[in-house]
Amino acid sequence: MLRQYELVERVKEYDPDADEALLNRAYVYTVQKHGSQMRASGDPYFSHPVEVAGLMTDLKLDQETIITALLHDTVEDTLATIEDVEEKFGPEVARLVDGVTKLSKIEQMPENERAAENLRKFLLAMSEDLRVLLVKLADRLHNMRTLHHIKKPEKRQRIARETMDIYAPLAERVGMYEYMREMQLLAFEQLEPEAYATITKRLEQLRQSDNGQVDRIALDIKQALSEAGIEVEVWGREKHPYSIWKKMAERHLPFEQVSDIMAFRVLTDTEEDCYRALGVLHSAFQFVPGRFKDYISTPKNNGYKSLHTTLFYDKSMRVEVQIRTREMNETNEFGLAAHWAYKQHDKADGAVGWLRDLIEIVDASHDAEELLEHTKLAIYQDRIFAFTPKGALFQLPKGATPVDFAFAVHTDLGAQTVGAKINGRHMPLRTQLHNGDVVEIIKGANAEPQLSWLSFVVTGKARASIRRAVRLKEREEVAEIGRKLFEEIADRLPTKVGKKAIRQAAEALELEDAEDLMYAIGASKVTDRQVMEAIVPGSTADMPDEPQLERAISIKGLTPGVAFDLAECCHPVPGDRIVGLRRPRVGVEVHTIDCLQLADGVDADWVDLSWGERSHGAVGRLNVVLYNRPGTLADMASVFARNNANVMNLELTQRDDPFHTYELDIEVQDLAHLTRIVSALRASDAVAQSDRI
Repeated sequence: MLRQYELVERVKEYDPDADEALLNRAYVYTVQKHGSQMRASGDPYFSHPVEVAGLMTDLKLDQETIITALLHDTVEDTLATIEDVEEKFGPEVARLVDGVTKLSKIEQMPENERAAENLRKFLLAMSEDLRVLLVKLADRLHNMRTLHHIKKPEKRQRIARETMDIYAPLAERVGMYEYMREMQLLAFEQLEPEAYATITKRLEQLRQSDNGQVDRIALDIKQALSEAGIEVEVWGREKHPYSIWKKMAERHLPFEQVSDIMAFRVLTDTEEDCYRALGVLHSAFQFVPGRFKDYISTPKNNGYKSLHTTLFYDKSMRVEVQIRTREMNETNEFGLAAHWAYKQHDKADGAVGWLRDLIEIVDASHDAEELLEHTKLAIYQDRIFAFTPKGALFQLPKGATPVDFAFAVHTDLGAQTVGAKINGRHMPLRTQLHNGDVVEIIKGANAEPQLSWLSFVVTGKARASIRRAVRLKEREEVAEIGRKLFEEIADRLPTKVGKKAIRQAAEALELEDAEDLMYAIGASKVTDRQVMEAIVPGSTADMPDEPQLERAISIKGLTPGVAFDLAECCHPVPGDRIVGLRRPRVGVEVHTIDCLQLADGVDADWVDLSWGERSHGAVGRLNVVLYNRPGTLADMASVFARNNANVMNLELTQRDDPFHTYELDIEVQDLAHLTRIVSALRASDAVAQSDRI
């Protein structure tokens, strides 16, 4: 653990103007506040914030960040308050400490909700100041270094999974590759212990049988460049076990067939030397086609710059070579942190454009699971580059489509997309983009996002925006159904209902406004009785109870004694417009007027029919698309139970992750009853789509 004077000396080395007294006071404050608290390792708890502060000095961050690292657990784990911190260390430190502290207050939540809520607060705090992220990443890295001291394996697994899914990708997105690699390695050890042990053992065997091969390759590369007049530094290293395991899993390869386990780094003085070095190496060694990447002319979103190529050494061994300047190397290892000079106070949102997309996803996501899914999609790596017709460059994940591209350009453009041209040719919206594609989005003034897009878009921003638009559209549809149902309710009241009475009814039912009331009626969140009582108190006193579901069907227009059947193709219910098909010796088959099967009735007599008075009770057929996650089937069943509908038949007709499609028959009183159920299903968080068949 760093001693007090050692920490201060580290800061003073790169910032001679740092307030030594303030740093000393912060060190003493965290030691006093954490007192006798102990970590799982048996070390005093204050050793953790001190080590996190030490990691911040490695990045040469300003004194406010160092002090934040020292204090980041005091408000959460001791009697200290944000007000105390502000009084002793100033408003800027208090704001940063508060940003980090808010992430830790949700440990009792369910795993997905906890992780998602953590991420939500994390992203919002990041949007205020990137240093919150830097402290949190250092905090997580040190916790991962000591994770093996935690006794409960399930807790170690949970922390490792969260690190692999959230923190390592975030470290990559701000260019902190050293943090990312170490987090992945430590998490991999917990999540896949057998694979970790096997690969590390094989790497150790390779090292023992190396006979100086790594040094020999590095020397040959350096000599080839030196003879061309390019002075460089060259060194080789193994790819770490997680990177190797990931390649084995993705390509279904055994360890022996992973050929480019060795990676070599070439550091030059200038950018021009990088390209000269590339030409020399491609002349001196055979290069592997399709493995060259130029991240200097088109840097990654996090600022990463380098030339990547893969060479054949001794005609059989593949080695990866990364060529960059020394300045690029510094930036690549520590990313945005390398640019965060101690007197710079730029907002994080101005430094990293992808952060704006993450904040937009926070606003658009409907629930914790959805937020976690969308944000994971937004921060994972493996990017391709595509251009607008005017030459603007956008980075997207592999597998991205024109719809993803449109939402990356602007949310409104994505919402208005009706078609796309890729490299001048009209192509389907589900076409996957490739590096260098020029994408022109064709938009329509009245267009809107389609639910079907969710089957092929891959970016978190696109998925969040589409789901939000679909939910808003469905809400409008449910509210429209509610308005029609409200007219029926109003006709049963003893007085005329004006706008003021509707507003007062909404207020009485604790709803925001009239539109919210119409949605609640359409979604069956309030009953007819509740609405009538809210508008005219006492108006339901003489009303009979809601009738129990029973069948009493009569049809007008039939000769007395003639048998009839309700057609199973369209499942008419009382309230539908109906027509009969009469065939000899068969009887009359009753269809809805818009049934597609009527076209097959050319050999039958058509009979004009209508429902008899007080007809009620029939079977309606629905097509319901559920999100494929635990509990959605139960949520759908509860909608039927709340609406007094009996499920007669249920069939899973299609599995298309992340959706499951069901076809089901339900007993209903009449068309109004069926309409209420459809609208209630559409309003449910479990349901992606609901339609009557």
